[in-house]
Amino acid sequence: MAAKRNGSGELVYQLASLILAVIVVHALYVTWIRPRADAILAEQAARMAADPDYVQERSFYVIVRDFEQEACFVLLLWAMAILAYKGFLTRREERLLELELVPLAEGNRILPEDAREYARQIQSLSPAERRRLLPRTLLAAFQRFRATRNIQDVSTTAHGVCEAEAERLDSELSLVRYIAWAIPSIGFIGTVRGIGEALGQAHQAVEGDIAGVTRSLGVAFNSTFIALLISIFLMFFVHWLQLKQERLVLDCESYVDQHLIQHLQVP
Repeated sequence: MAAKRNGSGELVYQLASLILAVIVVHALYVTWIRPRADAILAEQAARMAADPDYVQERSFYVIVRDFEQEACFVLLLWAMAILAYKGFLTRREERLLELELVPLAEGNRILPEDAREYARQIQSLSPAERRRLLPRTLLAAFQRFRATRNIQDVSTTAHGVCEAEAERLDSELSLVRYIAWAIPSIGFIGTVRGIGEALGQAHQAVEGDIAGVTRSLGVAFNSTFIALLISIFLMFFVHWLQLKQERLVLDCESYVDQHLIQHLQVP
């Protein structure tokens, strides 16, 4: 039930962050970016009509004005919100590694008869803390030690819990990986749309009016340019979070080995 509640809460967070990203980005485009881009394009068209030698200057507002770029920014904000939530959970897990969950005096050993008492100390944690990786691993190790009285089984059990957690964390990044894949794809859609519009206006270029063709080609190249930049930016944080999660699992295994397994003893 607790896992279902956590999954439902995360789903609600993801949906809410997507809706908020759509609202914020679209509001910026409607009130700021597209009006500025239209004004710049109109000014450039007037200057070109007055001076045939006028060279257009690239503008940030013109580069990001189209619908493909807007969609890319929405997906970027959505992915960053998910990554921030995952990073917060990872940091919360890391804090437990700084605690002494297995208090043991120097030189003392843990016997199978002591496992229940040490497990009770971990079970006294709050329900939210018991669901985290380190307490779950320690509880599983104590239960295995009490049941089998075999240290190798304890090590295998702890490793299995950590390995399962690593696979779960990796699978939960699948949505962010899909977003990182979708962003360049949307950029290529803008490229196809722009080139198609440019080909549709080829007759105007033959007649000497290349303004429409130039604008359509600008849509094609700008959408891909922005999408690739956003994808590079996003993938950096994806790999950074994945590194943090892998280090969390490795640190948890090291914690269990140093604070528990090395102190176990079978009489």
